[in-house]
Amino acid sequence: MKRFVVTGTDTGIGKTVFSAGLCAMLGARYWKPVQAGLDGLTDSDVIAELAQAEIVPETYRLKLPASPHQAAADEGITINPDVLHLPVFSDDTPLVIEGAGGLMVPLTREILFIDVFTRWKLPLILCARTTLGTINHTLLSLEAVRLRDIPLLGVAFLGEANEESEAIICEIGKVKRLGRLPEITPLTSGRLAAVFAKTFDAKDFV
Repeated sequence: MKRFVVTGTDTGIGKTVFSAGLCAMLGARYWKPVQAGLDGLTDSDVIAELAQAEIVPETYRLKLPASPHQAAADEGITINPDVLHLPVFSDDTPLVIEGAGGLMVPLTREILFIDVFTRWKLPLILCARTTLGTINHTLLSLEAVRLRDIPLLGVAFLGEANEESEAIICEIGKVKRLGRLPEITPLTSGRLAAVFAKTFDAKDFV
């Protein structure tokens, strides 16, 4: 079974929409291990709406929209990274796993999400915004991934085209450019699937 980790260089950059597009393209299940913030639509809700994907229930559902360690503490609990086991299924349907925020988001005061990714050793897709500052943030994230020997599938850019920034990141970072997902307005499942098929190649994820 193909399994992918989707993470980002920052929070709020659109990696859930990217995950929805990927789920729809691959016919994949979706799992958000830790959801912080339950007001309105959760990331799993967005995936279900945009990709009609099968949703694997979150291991932790935390009310406060904050860093997981803070959201958990607000409810008087501590996240136990040891219970974040990869789901097991009887078929070979792909699985897209989305982290919370960026690589260095703390789950506890000692453990970061990247520590869990290191243990899993699954192919990682790094989502990077195309706006100012992305070169520094993306190269730092790539360095952190490689220092921990996490398999790196490539970078998915999100936002308006920025050819120079995208090119220099891939050149210096020695990383594959998977494609770029522009902002889609209005955002619907049909429009997302159509745009995703034009900007990403399913062969890069098999």
